[in-house]
Amino acid sequence: MSELKRKIEDSVNFIRTKVKSQPSLGIILGTGLGALADDIKDKTVLDYGDIPHFPLSTVESHHGKLIFGKLGGKDVVAMQGRFHFYEGYSMERITHPVRVMKFLGAKTLIVSNAAGGLNPNFRKGDIMIIVDHVNLLGGNPLIGPNDESIGPRFPDMSEPYSNELIDLAMQAALDNGIRVERGVFAAMTGPSLETRAEYRFLRMIGADAVGMSTVPEDIVAVHMGMKVCGFSVITDECFPDSLVPADVSDIIRVANGAQPKLTKLMKAVVERI
Repeated sequence: MSELKRKIEDSVNFIRTKVKSQPSLGIILGTGLGALADDIKDKTVLDYGDIPHFPLSTVESHHGKLIFGKLGGKDVVAMQGRFHFYEGYSMERITHPVRVMKFLGAKTLIVSNAAGGLNPNFRKGDIMIIVDHVNLLGGNPLIGPNDESIGPRFPDMSEPYSNELIDLAMQAALDNGIRVERGVFAAMTGPSLETRAEYRFLRMIGADAVGMSTVPEDIVAVHMGMKVCGFSVITDECFPDSLVPADVSDIIRVANGAQPKLTKLMKAVVERI
């Protein structure tokens, strides 16, 4: 057994001593977007610190809890708080919880994040359905030995976000009167925000939004054969010619303000899967 698989099984075996449900769907709740956890019924909550090989979130707005229960009639497992490359963790550790979700039975991953808007048509508080991404993190979670029992050495990434789920999300938004955008998400390491020149570069290469997460989780999910649906809340406007200094408290405030409609949309998507 590979070291990676041993760590996954250590985590899974511990969780199965605490949780009876078999989740079919995994959810990652991003910065300021943890309120969906309140809608999970019959929940069992585990602290990350109690689960073997789970990192601990060092970001104040991330709670650090793995929540099991029912949402939209489905058995789900939700991460209330995620990990980032800028926290000093390896790509393998950042993505470990996603691998655990898969081995617990999840076939679908829904991921959310807070992101800066690069598309001039986007405004604070908008929701963007992620249709593709650009990996500018300078690393990949699949670097190193590959365990073929987990996934292929060279996974295809022509559909990193499921076209079926994108269409489903678009229809769910329409049916619920929620305005959404579609776009490409670029991942940067952070924790510093980008310069004017970097924002110009990102827009030139086709990015509509930029953040510091999501891409590693998506890559390992695709590696394991999961379908992924991604959402970004546009929390600030990163337009080089009218750029103002970023205020992290304002970014979190905007994310919190968008929570009700994103929660409604994500629940509608879960119900339809």
